[in-house]
Amino acid sequence: MYEDLAYDIVDTPIGPLLLVASPRGVRNIEFPHNGRVVMPDVGLPRDAARLAEATAQLQAYFAGDCLTLDFQRDAQGTPFQHEVWDALCAIPLGETISYGELARRLARPNASRAVGAANGANPLPIIVPCHRVIGSNGSLTGFGGGLPTKRWLLDHERRYAPRPPLQLL
Repeated sequence: MYEDLAYDIVDTPIGPLLLVASPRGVRNIEFPHNGRVVMPDVGLPRDAARLAEATAQLQAYFAGDCLTLDFQRDAQGTPFQHEVWDALCAIPLGETISYGELARRLARPNASRAVGAANGANPLPIIVPCHRVIGSNGSLTGFGGGLPTKRWLLDHERRYAPRPPLQLL
């Protein structure tokens, strides 16, 4: 019925995250709504063992111990959405770019709205770092987890991002 999907909930500093996985990997991450976990459809089984690796990596990310998230994923989307999501993963930790810059990096300079829509459809926020995309004027723009969560994630990554070595002139 659910294509053998299962879920678990991870407590984080930004609230409880709902993780949904297929046998191929994590399919969705849902931010809390009004501070509460978004519960899955009735009948979906909870399976902490299936999501143990993702949970451990997310906990390490939020602790600042490891900001590279590398576990099996099963994001569902169109080829264009996957192209955008792959480009999001190439944005370095602690950095931000605009929607227009993301469109240019995809060799589609006139597609910033389509890129924005694909960004907004990202089923794996944090792992696919859509929070690193901001407005062309440097302002924070819409985010599924809310702007305070976007600010928290950006500040968290900047705090732990590797810095280039100091060079003496």
